[in-house]
Amino acid sequence: MRVIAGTRRGATLFAPRGRSVRPTSDRVRESLFSILAPVDGARVLDLFAGSGALAIESLSRGAVRATLVDSSPAAIEAIRRNLARLDLEAEVRRSRALDFLERARAGAQQYDLVFLDPPYRQASRLGEQLSRTLGPVLAPEARIVTESDRRAPLELELPMLDERRYGDTLIRIHGS
Repeated sequence: MRVIAGTRRGATLFAPRGRSVRPTSDRVRESLFSILAPVDGARVLDLFAGSGALAIESLSRGAVRATLVDSSPAAIEAIRRNLARLDLEAEVRRSRALDFLERARAGAQQYDLVFLDPPYRQASRLGEQLSRTLGPVLAPEARIVTESDRRAPLELELPMLDERRYGDTLIRIHGS
């Protein structure tokens, strides 16, 4: 796994060990960022961050701020290792996604680009809760990118702008 483009192009990323980790492939990330176009100046939130590859790709391409959230200690360690290795700064939080969103709402945090890549086995039952808790943290014209299994997709109650399939992986881009 590597950074596809930007200031850290070609840098190798570490992924947490374990079978529950499913990093977004280089091919899918490359396609996704081609669809998203420029992310310059974006405030990014990466929930269920895993290795942090999506937020790191965003920072490499010009995002100004990133917050990476995961509940796994191994994921948090991999994220911190990747950020240090690439000399990037970001906020890293060990938290459950829904708990983090509640705190972000209370703190009036807003994000321009949100990545949601929950464990595939949880995605189909998280849609309603995520839709409800995401709203207050979305900046005007925010984009939300979901990644899930095409057979059990993450269904958000937000306008869908685009949908792409890559094998069993389903990518959806929603607007606020």
